[in-house]
Amino acid sequence: MNTKLQTKGETAFSVMNYILLLLVILICLIPVVNLVAKSFSDEASILAGDVFLWPINFNVDAYEVVLNSKRFLVSFQNSVIITVLGTILNVLLTIFTGYALSRSRLRGAKAIMMLYVFTMLFSAGIIPTYLIVKELGLLNSLWALILPSLVSPFNMIIVRLYFFGIPDSLEESAKMDGAGNLRILFQIMIPLAYPVIATIALFCAVEYWNSYFDALMYINDSGRLPLQVFLREMLMSVSDATSNIDMLSSADVPQEAIRGATVVAATLPIVIVYPFLQRFFVKGMVLGAVKG
Repeated sequence: MNTKLQTKGETAFSVMNYILLLLVILICLIPVVNLVAKSFSDEASILAGDVFLWPINFNVDAYEVVLNSKRFLVSFQNSVIITVLGTILNVLLTIFTGYALSRSRLRGAKAIMMLYVFTMLFSAGIIPTYLIVKELGLLNSLWALILPSLVSPFNMIIVRLYFFGIPDSLEESAKMDGAGNLRILFQIMIPLAYPVIATIALFCAVEYWNSYFDALMYINDSGRLPLQVFLREMLMSVSDATSNIDMLSSADVPQEAIRGATVVAATLPIVIVYPFLQRFFVKGMVLGAVKG
């Protein structure tokens, strides 16, 4: 096995890259670790500024307050519903659209594709979108946070390019055996496209889970707000007197610890899901980008 020897300049460049990447990682990671450490620390240590990267006087009081909060549980439930339904519907429609537009026999495929690309370049704006959602009767409904973004043109293009790379002979053989379009899609195309499907599913799940601006526009009922809006209200709360968050009224647990516990609880589900899809992530992006 031949090993390419690096010159001194290449070695120095690689070392500098590793150092730079390590610094970037530390810059991004230290605030998160500090927040987690505060969520497990007591009030005296937090107020004294002794907590940095490790909890002091370890306790889980903040998490007990967060997990026992009715507002948090309702918001968490809403976010789970929005993310699960939105991701499933988004992925299905993206697959259907991408597969249909990847077939040359579809009349007007290029014109339809241009319309999708047009929406990536030009948007109607917030007010027209709001008026459409209002006219459809979706205000104060979780569907207002799901339906307007059901098909992402970017994700659809990735899926379409992936399907382009699948040999037509597979589809022709299946048709000779009597398979219809849906059977070909579900039994041949989708199994071959697992990497790209997992990739767009991760994109959709993260987008739905982290979305809060749409909820600010379309939802007035506090019982239908997603977790990210609740988290925003939590982080914007300055004091007990001005806060409308029920859990901040707990005098036994410091606000910094409660905020930290809320952020951790809001982030943890996506952090747990990501490792299961990470092995598909790079493969799906590369294959979807280069095939066609």
